[in-house]
Amino acid sequence: QAYTFNRFTAFEAIEKTEQAGAKSIEFYPGQRLSKEHPDRKLHHTMSGEDFAALQSKLARHNVKAVNYGVVGGKDEAEWRQIFEFARKLGLYAITTEDVKNIDTIEKLVKEFDIHAGYHEHAKRALDRGYQLWDPGFVAQLVKDRDPRIGACADAGHWQTRGWKPVECLKVLKGRVISAHLKDRAEIGRQLPDQIYGTGVGDIAGCLAELKAQGFKGNISVEYENKWEDNVGDVKQNIEFVDAPSADERQR
Repeated sequence: QAYTFNRFTAFEAIEKTEQAGAKSIEFYPGQRLSKEHPDRKLHHTMSGEDFAALQSKLARHNVKAVNYGVVGGKDEAEWRQIFEFARKLGLYAITTEDVKNIDTIEKLVKEFDIHAGYHEHAKRALDRGYQLWDPGFVAQLVKDRDPRIGACADAGHWQTRGWKPVECLKVLKGRVISAHLKDRAEIGRQLPDQIYGTGVGDIAGCLAELKAQGFKGNISVEYENKWEDNVGDVKQNIEFVDAPSADERQR
């Protein structure tokens, strides 16, 4: 997730993604585009010139854009603009928290054949109407919708809430579109992210559960720690995901 490198530009995020050994990236709206053009943003409203420069940058570093979010649209016109942007970039999915426009999102998911995942942020004390923190709510929200609509499973926010990520993934079985994978030192407090396998988030268990569910989406390393120098840690997280599981090693 490019937010991992939010102290830098989108172009630098692409470079750092390559350095970390990843082949794909999830962009977020509003990141500064490049050091050469600090006033320009990566956004679904960006100019054709800037979009072409972004595509060229991705190609030079052999990085594929796969997701975009968290993003929302004020109406169907803006949502159509978001989906057009996603199609031009060749994205698998859009990440959102826009519940009120789910009918529009479903319509466009069908038209564009692009997935949509509802991001589960932590519970918000000052926003009692916000319910996406609850995987049960998300499961009910999408259960009768097009199968390309589901959840962007954020393991970090679940841990902050006090929940075990594996159990939350089970609640969302068959509806996980993408994942923001995070490990933490404790469950029940908001703490900095840490390298996969060193915390209590059971990242190996999460990967096993996703595999058991037949998950075909994208896993984003969204690493909210060591903001100025975290490529080494991100690389270790990617290596953890790529490493064979215990069952695979035994075969």
